[in-house]
Amino acid sequence: MARDILSSIQVPQVDDRPLWDVVFAVYGYPALLLAHRLKVFPLLAQNSHTLPEICKALNIAQRPAEAILTTATALGFLSLQEGRYSLTPVSKEYLLEDSPNYFGFFWDLMIDNYQVSTYAGLEKAALTDSAQAYGGGDIFKSHEEQIELLRRFTCGMHSISMTPALVWPQVMDLSQHRMMLDIGGGSGAHSIGAALRWPDLQAHILDFSQVCEIAQNYITRYKLQDRVKTCEINIWRDHWPAADLHFFSNIFHDWLPEKCHFLMAKSFDSLESGGRIVIHEMLYNDEKTGPFAAAAFSMMMLGWTEGKQYSGQELSAMLREIGFEEIQIHKAFGYYSIVTGRKP
Repeated sequence: MARDILSSIQVPQVDDRPLWDVVFAVYGYPALLLAHRLKVFPLLAQNSHTLPEICKALNIAQRPAEAILTTATALGFLSLQEGRYSLTPVSKEYLLEDSPNYFGFFWDLMIDNYQVSTYAGLEKAALTDSAQAYGGGDIFKSHEEQIELLRRFTCGMHSISMTPALVWPQVMDLSQHRMMLDIGGGSGAHSIGAALRWPDLQAHILDFSQVCEIAQNYITRYKLQDRVKTCEINIWRDHWPAADLHFFSNIFHDWLPEKCHFLMAKSFDSLESGGRIVIHEMLYNDEKTGPFAAAAFSMMMLGWTEGKQYSGQELSAMLREIGFEEIQIHKAFGYYSIVTGRKP
């Protein structure tokens, strides 16, 4: 009997690393959030340090410190040479608060709302098909009612927006455009990026009044008060100002197709003839087989909003249905792409 069982067992034809990668992602990647919250990166900003020096500075035992630091090193956020840990270029660029490309406020947002990304949180989101952030419900209504939540969310969004905002305006020729509406523009990062690249372009950030107050601080920081303005409106109900360029970043993934269609149609009706719409998103491929970043972003949206990520093909089809022409898709920065169309 034993021989029969043994004869039926075959050596696996593929190894089990993808299964372990799931486990290791659950335990490994939070090490970066821990390193961020423990302020490992600011500690190493000026000088490299040994493991004992880091333990002393952070008041943490060697065993957890070594696990966290080794993970950060393995993932490319630290380097280790001759027993001393140092920052890598990616950490210097994105994890020091004095950098204009600081990503840390978004990591803070993830830490503050970590229950959304837990297995229990995502399971509830999947089984109920409803967002779980802030205990469930409409995050935008929560932001209207609780200014501190709004402030932290807007800072987090700025944290992930400023870098791509400096890149996508270089992908497009905006020299013929004079007025850009940054619709649901939050901190105004993309208006700032476009204005810095195209000195003849003006921009209006359309958002709730509380968001506009926060955006004004960023506009002032970049000394663009003369060219970038805020406009306190409800983008769903209120009339949009005249413009020849409409920009949406991380807006369509908040909503299901019916609401995306509504915003596209409102854009088409509001744009001047010859005006252009620009949609800035992380896109699925047309076959919906990936990439992983877009799929994971959809899981994030499952926990935070009623929306999902779209493919370039899906967004292009919506734009054509509404009447936009000359639809193009361009790679932008990192995982981001832009989908554009022109109103005849």
